[in-house]
Amino acid sequence: MDLISFFKECPQVALAFSGGVDSAYLMYAAKCWSQRVKAYYVHSAFQPAFELEDARRLSEQLEVEMEVLEADVLSCPEVVANPPERCYYCKRLIFSAISQAAARDGFSVLIDGTNASDDAADRPGMRALRELSVRSPLRECGLTKGEIRRLSREAGLFTHDKPSYACLATRIPTGTAITPQALQRTEAAEAYLAGLGLRNFRVRDLHGFARIQVPQSGLEEVLRRKEEITARLKGLYQGVLLDLEVRDEQ
Repeated sequence: MDLISFFKECPQVALAFSGGVDSAYLMYAAKCWSQRVKAYYVHSAFQPAFELEDARRLSEQLEVEMEVLEADVLSCPEVVANPPERCYYCKRLIFSAISQAAARDGFSVLIDGTNASDDAADRPGMRALRELSVRSPLRECGLTKGEIRRLSREAGLFTHDKPSYACLATRIPTGTAITPQALQRTEAAEAYLAGLGLRNFRVRDLHGFARIQVPQSGLEEVLRRKEEITARLKGLYQGVLLDLEVRDEQ
Protein backbone atom coordinates (compact mmCIF):
# COMPACT_ATOMS: atom_id res chain seq x y z
CA MET A 1 0.00 0.00 0.00
CA ASP A 2 1.11 3.58 -0.63
CA LEU A 3 -0.26 6.78 0.85
CA ILE A 4 -2.44 7.57 -2.15
CA SER A 5 -4.11 4.18 -1.76
CA PHE A 6 -4.48 4.70 1.98
CA PHE A 7 -6.34 7.97 1.50
CA LYS A 8 -8.55 6.44 -1.16
CA GLU A 9 -9.52 3.84 1.42
CA CYS A 10 -9.84 6.47 4.17
CA PRO A 11 -10.84 9.73 2.44
CA GLN A 12 -11.72 11.63 5.64
CA VAL A 13 -9.21 11.61 8.47
CA ALA A 14 -8.50 13.23 11.80
CA LEU A 15 -4.75 13.76 12.31
CA ALA A 16 -2.99 13.62 15.66
CA PHE A 17 -0.49 16.38 14.91
CA SER A 18 2.67 17.11 16.88
CA GLY A 19 4.46 19.49 14.52
CA GLY A 20 7.33 17.01 14.12
CA VAL A 21 8.82 15.59 10.92
CA ASP A 22 6.52 12.59 10.61
CA SER A 23 3.14 14.10 11.37
CA ALA A 24 4.08 17.15 9.28
CA TYR A 25 4.62 15.00 6.21
CA LEU A 26 1.44 13.09 6.97
CA MET A 27 -0.46 16.39 7.08
CA TYR A 28 0.99 17.28 3.67
CA ALA A 29 0.01 13.87 2.25
CA ALA A 30 -3.51 14.11 3.67
CA LYS A 31 -3.87 17.60 2.21
CA CYS A 32 -2.82 16.24 -1.20
CA TRP A 33 -4.77 13.00 -1.33
CA SER A 34 -7.61 12.92 1.19
CA GLN A 35 -11.00 14.53 0.74
CA ARG A 36 -11.04 16.03 4.23
CA VAL A 37 -8.49 16.35 7.01
CA LYS A 38 -8.45 18.15 10.33
CA ALA A 39 -5.44 18.27 12.64
CA TYR A 40 -5.59 18.10 16.43
CA TYR A 41 -2.63 19.31 18.48
CA VAL A 42 -2.65 18.39 22.17
CA HIS A 43 -0.99 21.00 24.35
CA SER A 44 0.30 19.84 27.73
CA ALA A 45 3.08 20.41 30.22
CA PHE A 46 5.18 17.92 28.23
CA GLN A 47 5.37 20.02 25.04
CA PRO A 48 7.74 23.00 24.73
CA ALA A 49 6.42 26.22 23.23
CA PHE A 50 8.29 25.84 19.93
CA GLU A 51 6.39 22.66 19.05
CA LEU A 52 3.06 24.48 19.04
CA GLU A 53 4.60 27.35 17.08
CA ASP A 54 5.86 24.91 14.42
CA ALA A 55 2.50 23.14 14.32
CA ARG A 56 0.63 26.39 13.75
CA ARG A 57 3.11 27.54 11.13
CA LEU A 58 2.77 24.38 9.07
CA SER A 59 -1.00 24.13 9.34
CA GLU A 60 -1.25 27.72 8.11
CA GLN A 61 1.14 27.09 5.22
CA LEU A 62 -0.74 23.97 4.11
CA GLU A 63 -4.12 25.55 4.86
CA VAL A 64 -5.19 22.63 7.04
CA GLU A 65 -7.56 23.34 9.91
CA MET A 66 -5.94 22.68 13.30
CA GLU A 67 -7.55 22.61 16.72
CA VAL A 68 -5.51 22.88 19.92
CA LEU A 69 -6.73 20.64 22.73
CA GLU A 70 -5.59 21.04 26.33
CA ALA A 71 -4.58 17.96 28.32
CA ASP A 72 -3.70 17.99 32.02
CA VAL A 73 -1.21 15.13 31.94
CA LEU A 74 -0.06 15.90 35.48
CA SER A 75 -3.53 15.09 36.78
CA CYS A 76 -2.91 11.42 35.96
CA PRO A 77 -1.18 9.65 38.91
CA GLU A 78 0.24 6.93 36.63
CA VAL A 79 1.92 9.58 34.49
CA VAL A 80 3.30 11.61 37.40
CA ALA A 81 4.77 8.51 39.05
CA ASN A 82 6.83 8.04 35.86
CA PRO A 83 6.91 4.21 35.70
CA PRO A 84 8.38 2.34 32.70
CA GLU A 85 4.87 2.35 31.17
CA ARG A 86 4.41 6.11 31.59
CA CYS A 87 4.14 6.66 27.84
CA TYR A 88 1.26 4.20 27.65
CA TYR A 89 -0.81 6.10 30.21
CA CYS A 90 0.06 9.45 28.63
CA LYS A 91 -0.84 8.28 25.11
CA ARG A 92 -4.12 6.85 26.38
CA LEU A 93 -5.01 10.22 27.89
CA ILE A 94 -3.94 12.27 24.87
CA PHE A 95 -5.38 10.08 22.13
CA SER A 96 -8.63 9.59 24.03
CA ALA A 97 -9.03 13.38 23.99
CA ILE A 98 -8.29 13.52 20.27
CA SER A 99 -10.66 10.60 19.56
CA GLN A 100 -13.49 12.37 21.36
CA ALA A 101 -12.88 15.62 19.47
CA ALA A 102 -12.60 13.78 16.15
CA ALA A 103 -15.84 11.88 16.74
CA ARG A 104 -17.56 15.16 17.61
CA ASP A 105 -16.41 16.52 14.24
CA GLY A 106 -17.67 13.50 12.32
CA PHE A 107 -14.42 11.59 11.78
CA SER A 108 -14.28 7.83 12.17
CA VAL A 109 -10.59 7.42 11.28
CA LEU A 110 -7.80 8.84 13.46
CA ILE A 111 -4.23 8.73 12.14
CA ASP A 112 -0.84 9.48 13.65
CA GLY A 113 2.74 9.87 12.45
CA THR A 114 4.30 6.62 13.69
CA ASN A 115 6.72 5.48 10.96
CA ALA A 116 8.33 2.22 9.86
CA SER A 117 11.57 3.04 11.74
CA ASP A 118 9.78 3.12 15.11
CA ASP A 119 10.33 -0.03 17.15
CA ALA A 120 6.95 -1.17 18.46
CA ALA A 121 8.60 -3.46 21.01
CA ASP A 122 10.37 -0.49 22.59
CA ARG A 123 7.42 1.92 22.68
CA PRO A 124 4.73 1.35 25.32
CA GLY A 125 2.70 4.15 23.77
CA MET A 126 2.03 2.04 20.69
CA ARG A 127 -0.12 -0.27 22.80
CA ALA A 128 -2.39 2.68 23.54
CA LEU A 129 -2.64 3.45 19.82
CA ARG A 130 -3.69 -0.13 19.08
CA GLU A 131 -6.28 -0.11 21.86
CA LEU A 132 -7.80 3.10 20.50
CA SER A 133 -7.72 1.87 16.86
CA VAL A 134 -5.40 4.65 15.69
CA ARG A 135 -4.07 4.09 12.18
CA SER A 136 -0.42 4.85 11.31
CA PRO A 137 -0.27 5.30 7.51
CA LEU A 138 3.48 5.97 7.36
CA ARG A 139 4.19 2.72 9.17
CA GLU A 140 1.57 0.79 7.19
CA CYS A 141 3.14 2.02 3.95
CA GLY A 142 6.67 1.12 5.08
CA LEU A 143 8.02 4.68 5.13
CA THR A 144 11.14 5.10 7.28
CA LYS A 145 12.38 8.26 8.96
CA GLY A 146 15.01 8.80 6.27
CA GLU A 147 12.46 8.46 3.48
CA ILE A 148 10.07 10.83 5.23
CA ARG A 149 12.81 13.45 5.54
CA ARG A 150 13.60 13.07 1.82
CA LEU A 151 9.95 13.32 0.80
CA SER A 152 9.46 16.31 3.11
CA ARG A 153 12.42 18.07 1.51
CA GLU A 154 11.02 17.39 -1.97
CA ALA A 155 7.66 18.75 -0.82
CA GLY A 156 9.32 21.95 0.45
CA LEU A 157 8.34 21.41 4.08
CA PHE A 158 10.44 23.38 6.57
CA THR A 159 10.27 20.40 8.92
CA HIS A 160 12.39 18.17 6.63
CA ASP A 161 15.54 18.69 8.71
CA LYS A 162 13.91 19.34 12.06
CA PRO A 163 15.68 17.34 14.77
CA SER A 164 13.79 14.43 16.29
CA TYR A 165 12.25 15.51 19.57
CA ALA A 166 10.83 13.46 22.42
CA CYS A 167 8.59 15.08 25.03
CA LEU A 168 10.02 16.81 28.09
CA ALA A 169 9.01 13.93 30.37
CA THR A 170 11.67 11.73 28.75
CA ARG A 171 14.38 13.90 30.35
CA ILE A 172 13.40 12.71 33.83
CA PRO A 173 14.69 9.29 34.96
CA THR A 174 12.13 6.49 35.09
CA GLY A 175 10.81 6.13 38.64
CA THR A 176 11.44 9.77 39.51
CA ALA A 177 8.19 11.68 39.98
CA ILE A 178 7.50 14.30 37.32
CA THR A 179 6.95 17.83 38.65
CA PRO A 180 6.05 21.07 36.90
CA GLN A 181 9.31 22.56 38.14
CA ALA A 182 11.42 19.81 36.57
CA LEU A 183 9.63 20.21 33.24
CA GLN A 184 9.97 23.99 33.29
CA ARG A 185 13.70 23.99 33.97
CA THR A 186 14.23 21.35 31.28
CA GLU A 187 12.42 23.49 28.74
CA ALA A 188 14.36 26.60 29.81
CA ALA A 189 17.72 24.80 29.64
CA GLU A 190 17.04 23.30 26.21
CA ALA A 191 15.73 26.60 24.86
CA TYR A 192 18.95 28.25 26.01
CA LEU A 193 21.19 25.66 24.32
CA ALA A 194 19.10 25.82 21.15
CA GLY A 195 19.69 29.56 21.17
CA LEU A 196 23.42 28.85 21.00
CA GLY A 197 22.85 26.97 17.74
CA LEU A 198 23.11 23.43 19.11
CA ARG A 199 20.99 20.69 17.52
CA ASN A 200 20.03 17.12 18.38
CA PHE A 201 20.91 17.52 22.06
CA ARG A 202 19.16 16.68 25.33
CA VAL A 203 19.36 18.05 28.86
CA ARG A 204 18.57 15.17 31.20
CA ASP A 205 17.45 15.86 34.75
CA LEU A 206 19.68 13.62 36.86
CA HIS A 207 18.40 14.01 40.41
CA GLY A 208 18.67 17.78 40.27
CA PHE A 209 21.76 17.92 38.04
CA ALA A 210 21.73 18.82 34.34
CA ARG A 211 23.23 16.05 32.21
CA ILE A 212 23.94 17.43 28.73
CA GLN A 213 23.99 15.01 25.79
CA VAL A 214 25.11 16.27 22.39
CA PRO A 215 26.15 14.65 19.10
CA GLN A 216 29.80 14.66 18.08
CA SER A 217 29.21 17.77 15.97
CA GLY A 218 28.17 19.77 19.05
CA LEU A 219 30.74 18.55 21.53
CA GLU A 220 33.44 21.07 20.61
CA GLU A 221 31.01 24.00 20.89
CA VAL A 222 29.83 22.90 24.33
CA LEU A 223 33.42 22.57 25.56
CA ARG A 224 34.36 25.94 24.08
CA ARG A 225 31.49 27.62 25.91
CA LYS A 226 31.52 25.45 29.03
CA GLU A 227 31.91 28.31 31.51
CA GLU A 228 29.04 30.28 29.98
CA ILE A 229 26.81 27.22 29.79
CA THR A 230 27.64 26.13 33.32
CA ALA A 231 26.92 29.57 34.74
CA ARG A 232 23.55 29.73 32.98
CA LEU A 233 22.37 26.24 33.86
CA LYS A 234 23.52 26.40 37.47
CA GLY A 235 20.77 28.96 37.88
CA LEU A 236 18.37 26.11 37.17
CA TYR A 237 20.16 23.00 38.49
CA GLN A 238 22.42 21.99 41.36
CA GLY A 239 25.24 21.33 38.91
CA VAL A 240 26.03 20.63 35.26
CA LEU A 241 27.41 17.39 33.79
CA LEU A 242 28.54 16.63 30.24
CA ASP A 243 27.85 13.12 28.95
CA LEU A 244 30.92 12.02 26.95
CA GLU A 245 28.96 9.16 25.36
CA VAL A 246 27.70 11.40 22.55
CA ARG A 247 24.23 11.20 21.02
CA ASP A 248 23.66 9.85 17.53
CA GLU A 249 22.89 12.39 14.83
CA GLN A 250 19.18 12.21 13.96
